[in-house]
Amino acid sequence: MPASATSKFLDLQALAALERLRFTTRHRIEGGYSGRHASRQKGGSGEFVDFREYTPGEDLRRLDWKVYARTGKSYIRQYQDETNLLCTLAIDASASMMFGAKSTTDSTGSKLDYAKFLATGFAHVITHGQDQVGLAVLGETLKDSLPCAGTPTHLLHLQSAIEDIQATESLNLAAGLRELFTRTTSRGVIILISDFLNDDLDELFAAIRMFRHRQFEVVLLHIVHPDEERLPDGTSYRFEGLEGDGRVDCSPAQIRDEYEKQFALHLSMIRTYALAEGCDYRLVSTVQSYLSVISSFLVERTG
Repeated sequence: MPASATSKFLDLQALAALERLRFTTRHRIEGGYSGRHASRQKGGSGEFVDFREYTPGEDLRRLDWKVYARTGKSYIRQYQDETNLLCTLAIDASASMMFGAKSTTDSTGSKLDYAKFLATGFAHVITHGQDQVGLAVLGETLKDSLPCAGTPTHLLHLQSAIEDIQATESLNLAAGLRELFTRTTSRGVIILISDFLNDDLDELFAAIRMFRHRQFEVVLLHIVHPDEERLPDGTSYRFEGLEGDGRVDCSPAQIRDEYEKQFALHLSMIRTYALAEGCDYRLVSTVQSYLSVISSFLVERTG
């Protein structure tokens, strides 16, 4: 797919090393066709899982005649069908994701740019594994979405949509997640890439809980920039909020201890919320290679 290289967030040469890895789900899933992942449905093909007694009226072709010949009892062989993975990449496009950018017009170095590299890489690996991937761009509403598919044309479209994402002021992603929930009919995997600087964490995780109640597998990739973790040295700075939070003029030394304490508390709260909802939580710094993040994630899941 040479044309896919038009996305500046796609490095086919670097991703080639990850193509042997597969996205493995931790729970049984639903899908549209036969694939490699354990399905919720038990049928007549796939991996054998168990016997059960024959019920009069069932298709006699499903009887295990060898067992019947040995025991004189009628049993059905049950198989675990395999299915394809449906994975939606949900990207936080709130203004706080622009932290670390070179300027208001150049997002290079920002958390949003890092999220785009991650999402583009995941999309490539997932579709290379014959699975399907979709996209959701989140703000106060569901700003953009693409349903899951796995064709080369769809992948090109998705990569282009990721590249075109623009950050907008938003303090609450819950509404966008709720809208995504109503549009998503088949269970699968949601990978939410966000800094989780959300106005109402209770409301946000209530929206995430809806997916978990419907047995979605939810992966949270918590993006942080190193300049968020520690304040700069110096005597006088002006700090400006990216989402209409106002300005603060001060010496970093005056607030350093309290700031670092509150930021550590924020990280701890997100992790606690995530684990309480049964999500797979990963803290990811933008100083990490996005390729190593994807690789370690996939390797860990394949055992």
